[in-house]
Amino acid sequence: MSNNKKYAVTVAGGGSTFTPGIALMLLEERDRFPIRKIMFYDNDAERQEIVAKACEIYLKENAPDIEFGYTTDPETAFTDIDFVLAHIRVGKYAMREKDEKIPLKYGVVGQETCGPGGIAYGMRSIGGVLEILDYMETYSPNAWMLNYSNPAAIVAEATRRLRPNSKILNICDMPIDLEEKMANMVGLSSRKEMQVGYYGLNHFGWWHKIYDKDGNDLMPAIKEHMAANGFADALSQTNQHVDQSWIETFQKARDVYAVDPSTIPNTYLKYYLFPDYVVEHSNPEYTRANEVMDGREKHVFGMCRDIIAKGTAKDCGFEADAHATYIVDLACAIAENTRERFLLIVPNEGAVENFDRTAMVEIPCIVGSNGYERICQGAIPQFQKGLMEQQVSVEKLAVEAWIEGSYQKLWQALTLSKTVPSARVAKLILDDLIEANKDYWPELK
Repeated sequence: MSNNKKYAVTVAGGGSTFTPGIALMLLEERDRFPIRKIMFYDNDAERQEIVAKACEIYLKENAPDIEFGYTTDPETAFTDIDFVLAHIRVGKYAMREKDEKIPLKYGVVGQETCGPGGIAYGMRSIGGVLEILDYMETYSPNAWMLNYSNPAAIVAEATRRLRPNSKILNICDMPIDLEEKMANMVGLSSRKEMQVGYYGLNHFGWWHKIYDKDGNDLMPAIKEHMAANGFADALSQTNQHVDQSWIETFQKARDVYAVDPSTIPNTYLKYYLFPDYVVEHSNPEYTRANEVMDGREKHVFGMCRDIIAKGTAKDCGFEADAHATYIVDLACAIAENTRERFLLIVPNEGAVENFDRTAMVEIPCIVGSNGYERICQGAIPQFQKGLMEQQVSVEKLAVEAWIEGSYQKLWQALTLSKTVPSARVAKLILDDLIEANKDYWPELK
């Protein structure tokens, strides 16, 4: 980096299974993003301790010059920092399991960020994200928060409404993952060799233009792959530990693509366009949350305990989260004014010209030290517009329900979700979710 500055970073969600991968990625990227301090923050001391102690041993052995700490105290965590990387999960996997299983009980999609489960998760996340943002602004008013906590669409709408002037960028890694797969399909070494046009909401969008660096149109070749196999044929050897549920999602993208072959869809659209298929292929007793708890959770915490027991991280199996380098790309764009392009979740303000100006849309933006500038995506087709109007209304109603403590508006949000068949079913699910979330949601009247 040109300015010789070293940066201090707080990872909010220090007890997450993704945190070691983030920490190692930060170390790997030090030549372009030099770090002087990494701090972990979590409100679950016990859980964070296991992850943090293992990372502390790793850092001592591999980067002793970096100051490291972990805490549950906001002042310690957020004082003297430049960036907050936020990936919190309010209610952890125990609540995610309820988000998935309660809707399935009524034959409705049970998914982490889509449908009733996503709304429930959003109602828990809003307060947590605002709290971290407020801590940052209190103790390090010049810092930026890079938020990739789910469900990003609802969280982003809440920050637009309640913290409109805050230095927060909302970003999601799913388009990044899919762009890598598309680059793979057309023989490019990285998604950074592509320039894309994209519009939608978070977990609800479409690519409408993809070019290489010389301006050649890559869409025809990618469409050919999508029509044959969805994203599945782009699963490279590096993806051999992809869970079965994800492999099915990448394959199902073929059917999602067929609904509008003029664009390339985000995989999450399967939950809205094929909810019956999703429910049919779901096990209401064993959902994705169980898959993660039995897989990733046990694996990462097992590795951490192993490192602590041995007192060394040599041959520990920790891996840098390679696809998380977008976080450093984003931090560099702000710190170094690189003016690189990113898909961000931002207020529309006319970037999608025939759509609600106040909607939080996911579109390409140019990022520099003063924030972002939107890249206009023009007018969008009726099909996408109709779907987006419905979904953005779900998100806005959920946020209004949180702000106003309104049962009525949350019932309306669930009723409007394309995954829910009727207002009756919406109410049954809502009443169950209220009971399950009484420790997390504001009281609804």
